[in-house]
Amino acid sequence: MSAETVPGMVLERVAANGPRAVLREKQRGIWKSVSWADLGARMRGVAAALRAGGFAPGDVACVLAETRPEWVYADLGILAAGGVSAGIYPTSGPELVADILRDCGARILFVENEEQLDKALQARATCPALRRIVIFDMKGLRDLDDPMCESLVAFLARGEGQEAPFHEADPGDLAVLIYTAGTTGAPKGAMLSHRNILSQVEHAARLLGQHAGDERLSFMPMCHVMERVLGLYLALYTGTVSNYAESPDSVQENLREVRPTVLKAPPHVWERFHARVQLANGAATFVQRMLFRAAIGAGLRAADRRLAGRRRSGIGALLLRRLVLGNVRRELGLDRLRIGLIGAAPSSAELIRWFMALGIDLIEIYGQTECAGLAAAMPADAPRLNAVGRPVPYGEVAIAADGEVLLRGPHVFMGYWNRPEETARVLRDGWLRTGDLGRLVDGYLQITGRRHDVLRTATGQEVPAAEIEKELKISPYIADAVLFGDGRAFLSCLVMIDHDAVEAWANAHNVAFTNFRTLVRADEVRRLIGAEIERALARLGQPGRIGSYRLIEQKLEPEDAELTPVMRLRRGVVGEKYRTLIEEMYVEA
Repeated sequence: MSAETVPGMVLERVAANGPRAVLREKQRGIWKSVSWADLGARMRGVAAALRAGGFAPGDVACVLAETRPEWVYADLGILAAGGVSAGIYPTSGPELVADILRDCGARILFVENEEQLDKALQARATCPALRRIVIFDMKGLRDLDDPMCESLVAFLARGEGQEAPFHEADPGDLAVLIYTAGTTGAPKGAMLSHRNILSQVEHAARLLGQHAGDERLSFMPMCHVMERVLGLYLALYTGTVSNYAESPDSVQENLREVRPTVLKAPPHVWERFHARVQLANGAATFVQRMLFRAAIGAGLRAADRRLAGRRRSGIGALLLRRLVLGNVRRELGLDRLRIGLIGAAPSSAELIRWFMALGIDLIEIYGQTECAGLAAAMPADAPRLNAVGRPVPYGEVAIAADGEVLLRGPHVFMGYWNRPEETARVLRDGWLRTGDLGRLVDGYLQITGRRHDVLRTATGQEVPAAEIEKELKISPYIADAVLFGDGRAFLSCLVMIDHDAVEAWANAHNVAFTNFRTLVRADEVRRLIGAEIERALARLGQPGRIGSYRLIEQKLEPEDAELTPVMRLRRGVVGEKYRTLIEEMYVEA
């Protein structure tokens, strides 16, 4: 099989690395390794079972599961059989599961457990192409008697004894469908070929310096391009060991156990690390708080010197930072971190500066699902933190006459599945129209906003909402925020609080509350958020810019319509659902 396809690349690594570990998972409290040879065998097993069941090259199979090794085996097996692999976010409800299964015409669906099976069973009546549901974990399903459903073990038995199950795909063939998170509308299936994927990971490995011997913790949804391409496929290409978190709730514990050298995550993950440190410092002793304040202050001054091109620090400051901040990094599980990537959403320069002060240099990356996740990168100590980085050397970036950012290169996708008109709109003459507005300054790409995020006030002033929103999220007490103000006299803001952080603050300050709603309605909490908003605006040099704000009084969960699968607020859904609350802010003014 050609090494110019994903399964071909994996087989090449299997032959070279055989008994070496490629991934680990925790079983009964112990991390267990899976070798390259085992990975190859499991990929073959899934491919053989698919082909034995009549799965043909070009057919689509979906995976509905949390990130776990079986996701990897299913994904690679689908590709090895010549199929197209598509993921469904595990937080999706039955209706969205049905929408995606119908959209891609999936013939096979792999599900994690009883919870995900329930969604599939509710969806299947409207999915005529679906022929089989394969279940990874049969706990609680001993009495299941359904001709469409079977365990992974029974499914694999179908392929035993099959000869040469692999399909020799062409590098330009469709490999995966990555459904967009649906921030601005219904999810769309972005089509990435084997060539798109391998071009991205080959060049990204050199650009980022990731190599064999690196370790990473895998916890983001496999449906997301950052975890799928820049996580799994890049790890397989480079020989990085992937350690799979036990669950979304155990990530912090698993980080301390694994102590990865590579970590790639969206801003909200790094913001949670920042919030965790801030909250822990607030609960520390007076001496500990003073030491941390001195150490982080020295770190910030050192960061500013680096950004100004001066690297020297006093010996005393270096020792203080090493002793105090080294302990903080170890507590986070980030003391061995060599490559830290922040991307998939706008990130704040102040957040990157804070991590630099802590001793962690984050590389900001810019990209979209449609370009396999990476189009520009910005080292932490680069002089232009108001940019998202330099365009990758294996692609082109241009700015259209209307200010839209255009991308071109081997990493740019094939188009959207079943959406020829949408594809024709965003792909013109090989250029991807990103929907982002930006400019190129001295070789750096600056993003000034999204088309749908630019607010035009009643005075005609254009406001890049994302720039303000990302600054607000630096606060440990603000999980997300959405600005409004189109055609209005001033900007208003809806805030989703970080429940854990605000609850801890309320308990520490003797604020009485009985549930989530009474917590966000407490005057003290409202004043806290108001102060955090003004602090963020002051950093931007825009004090008082937001004329009114409200806190969302419902504790939002991943499956709620207001949130994307990666926990970002959907502007359109929020604006519609909370229209009355938004109007109140302007009426009261």
